[in-house]
Amino acid sequence: MKSLLHHMWKKIVFVVLLVVVGCDLNVTDPNTATEQEVLSSREGIISFTIGMQGYYSSTTLPALIRTTAVTTRELAINTTFANLIDLENGGTNLPESNGNVLQVWSRALRVVEMADKIIQNAPNVPLSDAERSEILAIAHIYKAMSLGFLVQDFEQSPIQTNPTGNVEFQSRDQVLAESISLLNTALDQMSQTPPASSTTVAGFDLQNTAYALLARYNLLAGNYQAAIDASNQVDPAATSVFSFDGTTSRNPVFDDVYTAEDYIARDNFGTPLTEAGDGRLGFYLVSVDTTSQPNGLQSDLLAGFFDAADKDIPVYLPGEMNLIRAEAYVRLSQPGQAVNEIDAIRTKQAANDPFGVGANLPAYNGPTDDQSLLTEIYRQRSAEMYLTGMRFEDARRLGRPVPGDNPPLTAERNRVYYPYPTQERQSNPNTPANPAI
Repeated sequence: MKSLLHHMWKKIVFVVLLVVVGCDLNVTDPNTATEQEVLSSREGIISFTIGMQGYYSSTTLPALIRTTAVTTRELAINTTFANLIDLENGGTNLPESNGNVLQVWSRALRVVEMADKIIQNAPNVPLSDAERSEILAIAHIYKAMSLGFLVQDFEQSPIQTNPTGNVEFQSRDQVLAESISLLNTALDQMSQTPPASSTTVAGFDLQNTAYALLARYNLLAGNYQAAIDASNQVDPAATSVFSFDGTTSRNPVFDDVYTAEDYIARDNFGTPLTEAGDGRLGFYLVSVDTTSQPNGLQSDLLAGFFDAADKDIPVYLPGEMNLIRAEAYVRLSQPGQAVNEIDAIRTKQAANDPFGVGANLPAYNGPTDDQSLLTEIYRQRSAEMYLTGMRFEDARRLGRPVPGDNPPLTAERNRVYYPYPTQERQSNPNTPANPAI
């Protein structure tokens, strides 16, 4: 399947450049197709859809992972770039002009814009029913994913884009409701018309991904039974990945850590809750005696899904479904069921996980009050789901200590939400006030 992405990469680059400039290409060449002409033809909209997926995996995804990972202490900065120093310091020292925060914001919204264009145009393009079903499902899923990460990192966000920049912001509940609606639409689309498999990039499982994200966002929205029900629809043996061939497409986290050397993994997943003997330490990290620069933080070498240019990155991890159910059961006052799901992760061996992620720990024997179980769930999510971009949200939701105005580098996290980027504030009068931390 990796050959599909390899052969389509030139089209992906063309489409991404087209979308990034966001203008009519006739300005420079009257013989070049306009964006609307691209979106009106079968080959054009297929290339545009593949381009959106390539943009997300190569450009949006690494911004989401690396930026939040510094904030939540999963990664340390390993450079003297001012943007990254400010990001690692966090607190009130993180200005709204920070370039890394801008990347999270603007790149996620870029995917929202691309997905909206696909959703608007695909019904009118001469496609087979199966092709149309696939393209629409992809667009709805990628928009839901992008909005989901935005609301995990910012207090509010728009749910659509506007070339003028003048869009309304929506509350967390509204954004999550939109993501859930988009995923249900994608699932309904695939149920009514089985999708083709010519437009989805290598390794991306549409149906299992839609159910996994539906479980995730229902949990965040407080729809606990719906989260359980959606998680139970995910095949535990299935995998869904962002695929990289190491040449035309490269694992971007590997390049950030091993090629650019701007980041390095912090010891013990960057949390004091890491448990000795956890098999996931050896999966994700290579223990070495080294420190980051310039802040001298104890660090390890990064492994797992991030130590080669051709390593695939999971879209979600199957173990997340157990941990979603565990948390939902706690919220529904069913501690026994929660412990069963926790133990499914604690005792799992690597051979029984489709990605080889296994803790191989003894069963849980701690207290079963709500906060103790939520702390244990946070411990397991921090290890099982290391570098998935989820810990920023998890720390807030699961009651981890709130950072102060000037948190030490030993604090578990250094922000509660990010400030809105200066460029958004300058172009959009609807931008809300920044959160205090």
